[in-house]
Amino acid sequence: MDQLERAARQGLRVAVTRRGTEFIVVARRIENSLRGERLIGFLPMTGAEVRFELEQVEAFEVLA
Repeated sequence: MDQLERAARQGLRVAVTRRGTEFIVVARRIENSLRGERLIGFLPMTGAEVRFELEQVEAFEVLA
């Protein structure tokens, strides 16, 4: 969790695996939702904002 918070503060790229699909996003922030915490990021190729409920994330890796 600390790694994700640092990535969000510094705007680092994160590889997130959810339901067998890997997404490479630029982390924006961590926020609380009704289901728990979620990672908000954006896809650099499209600029679209994506939200990942952390309970649904299978794996993540902060990229340098």
